[in-house]
Amino acid sequence: MKKIYLLIFIFFGLTVGVNADTNRLVSGEIDAKITIIAYESLTCSHCASFHKDIYPQLKKDFLDTGLAKIEFRHFPLDIAAFNAAKIAQCNYDQGLEILESLYSNQQEWIKGKSIEEVNNNLKNFIEKKGFKINFEKCINNKNIEDFVLNDRVEGVKNFKVNATPTIIINNKKFEKSLNYKNLKKILEKLI
Repeated sequence: MKKIYLLIFIFFGLTVGVNADTNRLVSGEIDAKITIIAYESLTCSHCASFHKDIYPQLKKDFLDTGLAKIEFRHFPLDIAAFNAAKIAQCNYDQGLEILESLYSNQQEWIKGKSIEEVNNNLKNFIEKKGFKINFEKCINNKNIEDFVLNDRVEGVKNFKVNATPTIIINNKKFEKSLNYKNLKKILEKLI
């Protein structure tokens, strides 16, 4: 009987652990009328610009008001972005904060002549910012790795994503030049 309880505990414990690691990073009301999907790579300078120049106004006008939500999906363009995505995804409670910090301070951690140097910079950055993450465990977590890679595969398959950032609004690819004015026009038509 103890073995059965142990197996049940392990199964449900692992299931909970898997789900906690692989929830979408979402900002805004979960049941908002408008769903924005942002396919991004954490080493992409245009993605960092989106977070600096567009996202704050988008958050203020549409996300915080309950009109829209945004799901950040991973589309790593290189191994450094892949590892950073795993770190952002690893601690769901701090996921959005980690994501924003990585974009805001991109030049601080993406330096390095090798992936080992970049990983070391990433690890030092995460520690310096005080995020509660077991770096090695997160980098080597197979569930998170699969989740991140599946985001990329689904982006290509479902929306023909081939660059970052790519914005999808209510399952339609945003084709205009990415600035707040153009984004706002489309969103206002959907309200």
